[in-house]
Amino acid sequence: MSFDSELSARFRPVAEAQTIGFRSGTVARLIAPGSVTNNDFGLFRWEMPGRTGGASPHFHRNISESFYVLSGTVRLFNGAQWVDATAGDFLYVPRNGVHGFSNDADQPASMLILFSPGAPRENYFRELAERAASGVEYSPENRREFLARHDQYDA
Repeated sequence: MSFDSELSARFRPVAEAQTIGFRSGTVARLIAPGSVTNNDFGLFRWEMPGRTGGASPHFHRNISESFYVLSGTVRLFNGAQWVDATAGDFLYVPRNGVHGFSNDADQPASMLILFSPGAPRENYFRELAERAASGVEYSPENRREFLARHDQYDA
């Protein structure tokens, strides 16, 4: 049998997925960052201990973002209100859509976050973790520049 295609699938064992740890105990697992998917999408597993907060309402101009809750209860902001999402719940946020997330419960929670296209969000997560670990407070202007460099804008 002949196909007019190429062998281009890529298997990525779990051991290849880098993790980024945050001071809060949150762990981001870089399952399929844009560098692995030819920038088609970025897929990350986000694991949060209880009461660790999350991301305040914001938006992205150049990427959409989706959330799929795996376990626990994640508070998701859909642009109009905060909703309690549990395992199996899904939220799609188009470009320029205001959204946020938080774990306000006592129990841990985990979710998958999908970005499309696969902008290098892993760089944002790495820099965010390094920034938090350093304990250095950024001026409002430096914070805005940091966020804008990563296509993130406060709502």
